[in-house]
Amino acid sequence: MSKRSPYLTKTRFKLGMECPTKLFYTGKEKVYANQNLEDAFLASLAEGGFQVGELAKCYFPSGHEVTTLDHEQAIQETNRLLQNENVVVFEAAIRHEQFFIRADILVKKGNRLDLMEVKAKSYDPAKDGNFIGTRGGIKSNWEPYLLDAAFQKYVISHAFPQWTIHASLMLADKTALCPTNGLNQKFKIVKGSGGRKKAELTTALTPAELSRKILCAVNVDAVCQMIYDDPLEVADGPATFAERIAWLADHYARDEKIISPPTPACAKCEFQATPEDEAEGKKDGFKECWARAFKWGPKEFNTPSILDIWNYRGKAQLIAARRVTMADVTMADINPRPDGEPGISASERQWLQIEKNQKNDASVWFDKSALRNKMRSWTFPLHFIDFETTRVAIPFNSVRHPYETIAFQFSHHVVQSDGRVEHKGQYLNAQPGAFPNYDFVRALKLELKGDQGSIFRYATHENTILAAIYRQLDADPEPPADAGSLKTFIRSITTSPRDSAEQWQGKRSMVDMWEMVKRYYYAPDTNGSNSIKKVLPAVLAQSKFLQEHYSKPIYGAVGGIPSKNFKNQIWIKSDADKLVDPYKQLPKMFQDVSNRDFQKLCDLDDELREGGAAMTAYARLQFEDLPDAARQEIESALLRYCELDTLAMVMIYQAWVELIA
Repeated sequence: MSKRSPYLTKTRFKLGMECPTKLFYTGKEKVYANQNLEDAFLASLAEGGFQVGELAKCYFPSGHEVTTLDHEQAIQETNRLLQNENVVVFEAAIRHEQFFIRADILVKKGNRLDLMEVKAKSYDPAKDGNFIGTRGGIKSNWEPYLLDAAFQKYVISHAFPQWTIHASLMLADKTALCPTNGLNQKFKIVKGSGGRKKAELTTALTPAELSRKILCAVNVDAVCQMIYDDPLEVADGPATFAERIAWLADHYARDEKIISPPTPACAKCEFQATPEDEAEGKKDGFKECWARAFKWGPKEFNTPSILDIWNYRGKAQLIAARRVTMADVTMADINPRPDGEPGISASERQWLQIEKNQKNDASVWFDKSALRNKMRSWTFPLHFIDFETTRVAIPFNSVRHPYETIAFQFSHHVVQSDGRVEHKGQYLNAQPGAFPNYDFVRALKLELKGDQGSIFRYATHENTILAAIYRQLDADPEPPADAGSLKTFIRSITTSPRDSAEQWQGKRSMVDMWEMVKRYYYAPDTNGSNSIKKVLPAVLAQSKFLQEHYSKPIYGAVGGIPSKNFKNQIWIKSDADKLVDPYKQLPKMFQDVSNRDFQKLCDLDDELREGGAAMTAYARLQFEDLPDAARQEIESALLRYCELDTLAMVMIYQAWVELIA
């Protein structure tokens, strides 16, 4: 294991504020498993962060960038630059005692230093304001960013006490319009020294492209002072900001583990080990913490805990009472009660999960009557659709705002009344710099015309996306000629968002299969998750029809199930008597990424359909100069993955038909 830097950097500060114990695990990749993406650039690409960072630099054309990764050399270079009366420094390296930061942008004008921390986050002046909530505290969704700025300002202020320090967050202004078309495509992924990928501006920006800034600097001095003045409420007791960071830095430098009390946030700890990690001898930080706190051993770690309870908000109280296995939970803790709707309520579902675990009952629960009644309202043919989307920091054209919705792909399966299945259609716009949304809706409209069959989505994503495109059409100063018909189509298959000024309920509004899973179906194999990637394997393991039907090479076969992207595909395969997850059968979306990182991107897909792998693939198609063969490979993979999403919906439907028969 390489020697760790002794400094508390802003990344480690953020980690320590999340959970102080994590400081002991970080930087020990050969010892402790870490489920964060190993490829830092890949993580930035998935979030769109690199574009924002590069654009921010363009606002300071005279800036000097400190590029060396060596801490001491970077500090020396920064200090030399700051000897100038006026200077702008990118990635300025500053150290004070045990603290070390790399400031995104540092502007020196005489005795004044302006810190600008660039964040790939949108800012709406009307909604976000000064980041203070109605009760006088910092808004929770902004707290990590403001703590980051406060930490950096603290370090700079103590490193240069002779100067006046001001801090700002540089954010994407949601109210700003992109100044020109084509700005988006000037930021590309290139290979730097040693073959490492980086982002850079490939063509200098014109005065027109700089005429309107889509990034804004929001001063946070007052919030920083609030953070310094008010004791931080942390798990082990209140502490001032200065006390907290000194405490973190001291323990990190001595490589001494800080013992933190367990919380519900432990469920998402990145230092949990997969079976593959454990086979390599890597340690599990989560298990170390919980073994110490609750005297757990291998038996307990193989027992479902309260962290697995779906959507339960009482976990903190149970942890405090040291009741952390599902066996410890009582009906009184959950208080299951009906909500007057068909199927089961959220609290009833929580208790169902716990009760089945306590009774070691692996059987599937299914509300046949309620689902049968629901199915009677459906009209054939049935249409199953799935979208892949993203939000880009720098818009594609001059009438768009930062981080507007981009819908670049869909898949569409159809089921006829006699049970025939067909992958009916698909759409993918991977053209660099093209705004695809209106063509996307046109293509979807063509797919769904010709009948009044029921349309199915999985979770709220598709409805949210179409509503966003509706708003784009409504606000477009130069709307397309068919804007009216596109809006009419969107209204016909969606339900308006609650915060929409215009309210509607489409006559053909999409049916949410995710909602039906939550109310009518529970399989213990899902461990409480309603994600389609958890529900599908559970359904396949249960359904004799699916096992017999898809164990044959009928998918994409002549006389079988028509497919756009597969040929003679067998979906039901076994490995050591265990069914192989269909998603695991697909090749990686891109071959130059490690298997682990690609799987981690795929795991970003949750029941709300975030689509981490697809978003990253689309970003690569937009911003990387790929050989034609590599581009075609990614596009083909995107089509296969999206097709499997709608096929999974079909399979779940088919299993339900079997169950209610």
